[in-house]
Amino acid sequence: MDLTALPRRRYTDGPTPLQHLERLSAELGGPEIWVKRDDLLGLALGGNKTRKLEFLVADALARGADCLVTAGGVQSNHCRLTLAASRVEGLACHLVLEEDLGADGAAVPDGNPPEDTGNRFLFDLLGAETVEVHPHGADLGARMEEIARELEAAGARPYVIPIGGSNALGALGYVDAADELLRQVDEAGLEVDEIVTPSGSAGMQAGLVAGLHAAGSGIDVVGINVSRSREEQEPKIAALAREVTQLLGLPEVPREKVVGLGDFVGPGYALPTPGMVEALRLFARTEGLVLDPVYTGKAAAGLAARIRSGELGPGQTVVLVHSGGVPGLFARTAAFA
Repeated sequence: MDLTALPRRRYTDGPTPLQHLERLSAELGGPEIWVKRDDLLGLALGGNKTRKLEFLVADALARGADCLVTAGGVQSNHCRLTLAASRVEGLACHLVLEEDLGADGAAVPDGNPPEDTGNRFLFDLLGAETVEVHPHGADLGARMEEIARELEAAGARPYVIPIGGSNALGALGYVDAADELLRQVDEAGLEVDEIVTPSGSAGMQAGLVAGLHAAGSGIDVVGINVSRSREEQEPKIAALAREVTQLLGLPEVPREKVVGLGDFVGPGYALPTPGMVEALRLFARTEGLVLDPVYTGKAAAGLAARIRSGELGPGQTVVLVHSGGVPGLFARTAAFA
């Protein structure tokens, strides 16, 4: 897919590695497992949002913006990377954060990850102009628009980036990533059966399924949901994939190509599960590979469970996308005690 006509900033030199996890594959006794290292994308400590920001920040600059406004959870990787991009481009940045929920579904302001560690520490280190923290369930989108109006009234030129950078423009980063991955798969001589991704705000998965479909690839993309049930998440992925194909004038992605499994969410978004803890230890101790606890950790737990159940087995090849977010691990060490 040729995206060269679209405005784009480049924050990563070259493709991210595609690595064979030989010892992990032997340990689980199932398919050959490879990992796409999008935790090594550019900007501050990397992560999948960097691909989206290459298109979103380019659009902001083309529109003459002098500041970015975005939102996410209290340990948001997207907010960290948006803030890092703003520093690279000389833009101001305003962050709107939402408190976590507890395992019982109640807001837990006192139980949120500490303010002085993980991404919260990096928000301070990178020097966000403003950081607001709101109760869980607050309308972050409305607050972003309100901040944008306040900034405009003060003479600024704000650009609002949605949570996770997950609109059609941001998802183009993963349309491009699909082409990148297909080239790597071809160079390695692989026959890949499935790509496994974390699925949250859905931009990564929607871009991948749109890009693979446009390329005529039959590789399945299976999302492991980190915050919603399958019934809630799959329409969200499908709708965003449809917006991407409409933006690019591509054939619509068949509904059966959209899969978001809701069996590994646990008590809620960003809340640890025993499977996630076990998966992080497994990947670290077999491959020296550190995952994050919110996204790839739950995706890895889902992958391991599906291998152990026999759903995925010998003779198959699977690629796990490491979406980054490792700084958030340091705010959730209590789960590993």
